[in-house]
Amino acid sequence: MQNDVVSREEWLEARRALLAKEKEATRLRDSVNAARLALPWVKVDKDYVFETPEGRKSLADLFDGRSQLLIYHFMLGPDWDAGCTGCSFLSDHVDGALPHLNHHDVTWVAVSRAPLDKIAASKRRMGWKFPWVSSFGSDFNFDYHVSFSPEDLAKDKVFYNFTPMQPADANDELPGLSAFYRNDKGEIFHTYSSYARGPEELIGTLMILDRAPKGRNEDSTMNFVRRHDEYEEAAKAPSCCH
Repeated sequence: MQNDVVSREEWLEARRALLAKEKEATRLRDSVNAARLALPWVKVDKDYVFETPEGRKSLADLFDGRSQLLIYHFMLGPDWDAGCTGCSFLSDHVDGALPHLNHHDVTWVAVSRAPLDKIAASKRRMGWKFPWVSSFGSDFNFDYHVSFSPEDLAKDKVFYNFTPMQPADANDELPGLSAFYRNDKGEIFHTYSSYARGPEELIGTLMILDRAPKGRNEDSTMNFVRRHDEYEEAAKAPSCCH
């Protein structure tokens, strides 16, 4: 299907109308960002331990000497054979940003419940360099509402994206992003979390596609996405991060 074809003058008029909306969206994004920074914080008093290639580490250790920590809740469960397609798509955009984040006092770490050997295999396959640790045996993913036990999924509702939802719409693992701050006294605070499509702006490819003539050209959220080594394959399985 082709859009209307008009004169350059008519196109310019329509483009200026869109520009007004784009500027409005930019101002709204600035307002949302300011509100995000103004959110109250919650002190983290629970001790969490993670398995890493360098040994067991606490949440404080994951900051790696910086004051800000972003944790991506990567969907890779203990029994999964491969990481979530959508999480893999987002993670393809991380390595190039790491020097900029680290220089700006921000540490990025992916966390999954899968054991370290599965995490290491996924990193090798995808060629990723960012830190990725295991929370297996920890309550971390459950406390931040991205992992659900069989008992959770057997209930009437599960809590995800700050809302009760039907277990049929959930999974044992779901995606999310959480932010933490560590002050000079060593106290840690949970400052922000985002779920479902919330971290979508981190996926630069989507932002580029939004400017292309056909946009995302999808039938459902990210159904066109594959792991980056699968695009030559015939499999058409949808993304698991709807």
